Amino acid sequence: MEENKRRKESIRLQGFDYNSAGAYFITICTKNRKQMLSRIVGGDALDAPSRVILLPYGKIADKYIRQLNDFYDTIRVDGYVVMPNHIHILLMVFEDGASRTSPPTKQHSAVPRFVSTFKRFCNKEYGSNIWQRYYNDHIIRDREGYDKHLNYIQENPIHWQEDELYTKA
Repeated sequence: MEENKRRKESIRLQGFDYNSAGAYFITICTKNRKQMLSRIVGGDALDAPSRVILLPYGKIADKYIRQLNDFYDTIRVDGYVVMPNHIHILLMVFEDGASRTSPPTKQHSAVPRFVSTFKRFCNKEYGSNIWQRYYNDHIIRDREGYDKHLNYIQENPIHWQEDELYTKA
């Protein structure tokens, strides 16, 4: 590697067995955080609730998230939100052959496969790649963490202007 090129630090949790199943909070961003997936409307002085209006790219992303939920026997999307420049997904991963209602026990690299398949399907329909190369994942360790992340997804549009991924359009 050339001296002037920087190596990306691993964001993976050291010592964690990424072959284990469980709940994962995933964030996938657009390149340069370009706002092209949705618009957040409402939340104004009239106390109108904030809501997400999907743009054409966001409609395609939404379609594939819903389809992938049915595509994999070992994955269940428990919640997601399509924000202007990113998507949050709460993903449950189960052992091969396990019921979606039984406890998760083995992952088989389902999270990276899910993200890769999602991006590939979207990009094929978009005609180009709109996504950042990397995605972020957070391992959810308990019910409290699960509830916290599901609530975050549900309330993300309300707090859009305070979001760390917020950029002015």
